[in-house]
Amino acid sequence: MYIESLKLNNYRNYKNLDIEFDRNTNILYGDNAQGKTNILESIYMAATTKSHRGSKDKEIIKFGEEDAHIRLCIKKSDINHKIDMHIRKNKNKGVAIDGIPIRRTTELFGLINVIFFSPEDLSIIKNGPSERRRFLDLELCQISRLYYQNLATYHKVLNQRNNLLKQIYYKKELLETIDIWNSQLVEYGIKVIRERNNFISMLNEIIGDIHSNLTSGKEKIEIVYDKNVEEDEFAKTLIDKINVDLNYSSTQTGPHRDDIIFMVNGMDARKFGSQGQQRTVALSLKMAEIKLVKRIINDNPILLLDDVMSELDSKRRDSLLEEIKDIQTIITCTGYDDFIKEQVIINNVYHVTDGFIIRTEETDGK
Repeated sequence: MYIESLKLNNYRNYKNLDIEFDRNTNILYGDNAQGKTNILESIYMAATTKSHRGSKDKEIIKFGEEDAHIRLCIKKSDINHKIDMHIRKNKNKGVAIDGIPIRRTTELFGLINVIFFSPEDLSIIKNGPSERRRFLDLELCQISRLYYQNLATYHKVLNQRNNLLKQIYYKKELLETIDIWNSQLVEYGIKVIRERNNFISMLNEIIGDIHSNLTSGKEKIEIVYDKNVEEDEFAKTLIDKINVDLNYSSTQTGPHRDDIIFMVNGMDARKFGSQGQQRTVALSLKMAEIKLVKRIINDNPILLLDDVMSELDSKRRDSLLEEIKDIQTIITCTGYDDFIKEQVIINNVYHVTDGFIIRTEETDGK
């Protein structure tokens, strides 16, 4: 699986962009705030319909324009595919696969698998629980259409239950209807919990050896799924804590409040790990993610590295570059770094300046 080309129209700071990618290593370099990350973001959007930054659609459209377009051409199992995405300010985005419009987002998932690695990911360990839940959901949605459907339905029911809790303040008799939402919340919440638990179990099978290698055998790591509620206690807890929910006018129990704990040598890395340890955990997590996606889809994912190499020391860079040498990688950086030249055959190099790109070098590796 690899990307052949990308076309953008009125996307962020790009009026028009047409770029081709090699199936191996591609470099986008230039000063900050020139549009390098925007290119990676557009690829991620074409794969998932969402911005990795969490941006709203209207924020992605070039200033002064009403809509934006993304066209991504990929090759998968020797078959060419084309993803067209039309982003509009005040309407839902439109998506077509191979020229045929799709009605549901789930039809897109699985066509292309993208792993995004940015400096923000290096701090996922020390950030709040929402960041770690987001990591789980973004990857699981790409590899499991069923997970996306269950998660979307869960959040829809959650919002409806929260709205009811607010209305009960004014109409106490509405409390009699909450059992309907409780049963649906439990039904879909349990499905989300089970998929997350399975995903974390598979990550644990992989991440131990990776982390041990990065730390020269000095550290052992375990990912602990810190469930907000156990499956068999979910229904009862919703009933028992109804007064708490009414007090907050929101649901305080469920997988929307889950977390992950990264235990290093038996201690919580978020609370007790040094900055260096936390970065190593984050790198181990991403490298484990790459291996796991390979195993699940029986193909190589596409890796987007957004200015992350400069954040890693030489040992961590070496380990990451060794892991990704056989998959298509698109790397952004502020300078055309010598350490990359020395360790990776580079096939495409583009200089990005204020929404324009120029191909500056082609190596013998292509």
